[in-house]
Amino acid sequence: MSVARAVALFIVAAVAEIGGAWLIWQGVREHRGVAWIGAGIAALAAYGFVATLQDDNNFGRILAAYGGIFVAGSLAWGVVMDGFKPDRYDYVGAAVCLVGVAVIMFAPRVAA
Repeated sequence: MSVARAVALFIVAAVAEIGGAWLIWQGVREHRGVAWIGAGIAALAAYGFVATLQDDNNFGRILAAYGGIFVAGSLAWGVVMDGFKPDRYDYVGAAVCLVGVAVIMFAPRVAA
């Protein structure tokens, strides 16, 4: 799989998972109703499907790498959707996570 395709799938997965969680948050915490919650559940299901499209067959590797995408994506979502203002530690932490993603997903593997 190309790096570009893997990254694109991670971005789609992030939008689905973070968006789904945000929709549920809005439905429950902001009292927007059951339609928001239902949309959030559907988005979370889509995330579960999109994650399976990565070429790597190791569930643990894909989900571990996605964890780093989730950290950075959640901060970005907060900035765009909720007016969150990250501090330098948020940025550094997100950068560390994204480096971890690159190592986990794209480091050369030696066959055992």
